Amino acid sequence: MEEEINSNRLSYSMNGPRELWPSVSNYVLQISSSKDSDSPAVFLYFLDSGGGSYPEVISSAQAKWFQKQSQAINPDARIHEIIFWHIPSTAYKKIAPIPIFGIHKPCVGSINKERVASQEHEWGMMDILVHRPSVMAVFVGHNHGLDWCCPYKSLWLCFARHTGYGGYGDWPRGARIIQMTEQPFTLKSWIRMEDGSEHSEVILSSESCCSR
Repeated sequence: MEEEINSNRLSYSMNGPRELWPSVSNYVLQISSSKDSDSPAVFLYFLDSGGGSYPEVISSAQAKWFQKQSQAINPDARIHEIIFWHIPSTAYKKIAPIPIFGIHKPCVGSINKERVASQEHEWGMMDILVHRPSVMAVFVGHNHGLDWCCPYKSLWLCFARHTGYGGYGDWPRGARIIQMTEQPFTLKSWIRMEDGSEHSEVILSSESCCSR
């Protein structure tokens, strides 16, 4: 992983912190304001949800790390925050549309072909996120047969779209696009397919909770 990070200049992935081992890649990226490069407009948090030979969890240590980090750089929760990890939390199971019944509002998406394969346990991360008003959404992958977004308490929980040629499933490939507008802040997302078509647009920011 370290070699990949160092050799790919377009990658912003990072190792660490070491004390969160076996979780090896937890970091935050600042998206700066278009008006002032020193002023943050959005914070993007990336957490390692395990997998393979490691436990499939966001641990209590990671939850504490997020809490400490977010309080340090965004103490008044004034700056919007967006969260990314790979394996969905157990909260996704609570709001998941039933596969045989499709996807209906307020959820938005096009594929609902399997049940959520979630993390093994919930160790407090979701409770922290739903009580932090600056957090807009959580984005995950893992389930290739799901691409929906659904509201969960004060935020949105979203799946990506199976993009690459590896892994299981033969569903058409696509990618989840995320667009942020600074003034006024808007977080919008949709699916762009390999053939260039687009669908499942949804507004995820708290200022506007509508979708189409």
